[in-house]
Amino acid sequence: MHRNLIETLLGAVVLGVAGLFLAFAYTTADLGRSGGYEVNAEFTTVGGLKVGNDVRMAGIKVGTVVDQHLNPQTYLARVTLSIDSSVQLPADTSATISSEGLLGGNYVDLAPGGDPNMLKPGEKIQYTQDAVDMVQLLSRFIFATGSAGGDGASKQ
Repeated sequence: MHRNLIETLLGAVVLGVAGLFLAFAYTTADLGRSGGYEVNAEFTTVGGLKVGNDVRMAGIKVGTVVDQHLNPQTYLARVTLSIDSSVQLPADTSATISSEGLLGGNYVDLAPGGDPNMLKPGEKIQYTQDAVDMVQLLSRFIFATGSAGGDGASKQ
């Protein structure tokens, strides 16, 4: 009987620790939607931007990418951003898809304008700039460097 009690208590402790770990992971992963508002932006290409990527302003996270789909009328990528309700965006805010580095992910970088009118929920950011394709830039650099050197043979 004593052995069954120890095994039961040990199992309860393991389940309790697993529950605490899951609760901690859920709160730190920021999986729940914040109480913010949504705005849209259209880009010709999203370049690896995914749902769940950050929306940043001055390097600080102010929102999340919550949806992206193709606009059938304009054939542009329509990206929906959830912005924290404490952050009000001027109507002339611009959005750029930026990269965290060569191997890093992408995020949407917002640059506020000076318009006194603020974007309302559901409105569209008018000024956008697409993601820079690092692989394409690197291949252009490699092939441009190779052709700039001539035939590679020196004449004496």
